[in-house]
Amino acid sequence: MDEILTMIDGPKDIKKLSLTQLEKLAGEIRGLLIHTVSQNGGHLAPNLGVVELTIALHRVFDSPRDKFIWDVGHQAYVHKILTGRRREFSTLRRLDGLSGFPKRSESPHDAFGTGHSSTSISAALGVALARDISREKYHVLAVIGDGSLTGGQAYEALNHAGHVGTNLTVILNDNEMSIAKNVGAMAEYLAKMRTDPAYFKVKHDIEYLLKRIPAIGESVARTVERVKDSLKYLVVPGVIFEELGFTYLGPIDGHSITSLTEVLQTAKSIQGPVLVHVVTCKGKGYGPAECNADKFHGPGPFCIETGEIIKNGTNPTYTGVFGDTLIKLAEDNRDVIAITAAMAEGTGLRKFAGKFPERFFDVGIAEPHALTLAAGLAAEGKRPVVAIYSTFGQRGYDQIIHDICLQNLPVTLAIDRAGVVGEDGPTHQGVFDISYLRHIPNLTVMAPKDENELRHMLTTSVTGDGPVAIRYPRGSGLGVSMEEPLRTMEIGKAEELRSGQTVALFAIGAMVDPCMKASDLLANRGIKAGVVNARFVKPLDEELLRKLAREIGIIVTVEDNI
Repeated sequence: MDEILTMIDGPKDIKKLSLTQLEKLAGEIRGLLIHTVSQNGGHLAPNLGVVELTIALHRVFDSPRDKFIWDVGHQAYVHKILTGRRREFSTLRRLDGLSGFPKRSESPHDAFGTGHSSTSISAALGVALARDISREKYHVLAVIGDGSLTGGQAYEALNHAGHVGTNLTVILNDNEMSIAKNVGAMAEYLAKMRTDPAYFKVKHDIEYLLKRIPAIGESVARTVERVKDSLKYLVVPGVIFEELGFTYLGPIDGHSITSLTEVLQTAKSIQGPVLVHVVTCKGKGYGPAECNADKFHGPGPFCIETGEIIKNGTNPTYTGVFGDTLIKLAEDNRDVIAITAAMAEGTGLRKFAGKFPERFFDVGIAEPHALTLAAGLAAEGKRPVVAIYSTFGQRGYDQIIHDICLQNLPVTLAIDRAGVVGEDGPTHQGVFDISYLRHIPNLTVMAPKDENELRHMLTTSVTGDGPVAIRYPRGSGLGVSMEEPLRTMEIGKAEELRSGQTVALFAIGAMVDPCMKASDLLANRGIKAGVVNARFVKPLDEELLRKLAREIGIIVTVEDNI
């Protein structure tokens, strides 16, 4: 029975609880997370890792007056539970239910809508500067994971925040670092020293006294500062953040509510930008998620007792077929190279990485870099394939145009999760890529009607002369047979699957199968609807289009794109 959790209707209720009650609350929240995500799917491991951190944040700060901005936002479930949405939590990621990400229209506690990585510090700085301009007084916090710090925008924001010097707290949720015991003891000692308010007072008083020494005071102070900085480079963690203008606190045990509360209280009192380094365990409290954090980062429904993901259907996924086909192509062509932006598992490249480690590059959450890296490889005769989700491809738009397409370099963009992806909501729907790709010079854009056709399109892309984008959906394929051998396809040539008299349905990619079914339904009403598998978004099969226009006259295009 969730005795403590049922008492929580908002952040104010957390402040009334004892430490023992808070620790019990953490356990009850983990139980609710596991139960709900096992049924609805969602981001489990990231949320299990930030339970104590989120409790401590709401204990120390006052949301919604104080603003919390969660990077990506897939770790904000606990925040939602603690800010008046506990009773609705069973609707997570369902139609008309709670969003899987922070959403401003959902709650005043969601200060900024998120869904993509590495944006939180930029947004938080904007909020903080707006506060300063309006002469208001409240705290602004950005919670960002160590993975998101691989995104360049995070460093752009850190650099600007350090330059501006306004009050801003960045929480670095580090769930990757492993610290050996001897290093851990020193780190803990340094953390205690640096989070003690007396440290800051003594530091200020010594600098003040040194500078008052006649004639030589300023010089001595500068010398001491240089010596201190040299020692910092040797023993103090986080010096890079201090050089960017932040006060660094940590590393802190991210599962100790007591330690977190103490350091957050300290951060609250410091003037200027502060970075609090919190070390957490991704998947904390659920064995399968702790042992396999990648698998439980964003699982579908699963069995709590065994940790087994409940699969819908037995057909191979488009993602899996892509990964297997790329391995086969790489076996025959040593120039084939795979690139991912921190999504080796999600894009189906994990097996490729194991088989061809020297030809696999995971660049972290850095889509622009991934794309220009591919351009550099292609310029030297390699055949790079960049596997990227449709919605994340938006983040490298300039690189697609400027670095790849204007130079007509043979880079393959494997656009996974194209079209509507469902429960993750608007920030993850791949419904813009046809629009943002089709008008780019030199770029060929394809979309397969099934998983077998995906294999031949991928083969075509790595043997052609210019850039190619292949868009394909999330989830299982249609279960069609796989044709051998792999073959290339004629560029710009559509496939007429069914002739018609009344109307022609000109479909692309995942919309072909629904059009075949629609044609069957229309036939029952005496309407003979033809179906064309367009195959190519660019170039279109103009010859077939003109033929259908002459013979039928009515052409309906069907696509999963805006």
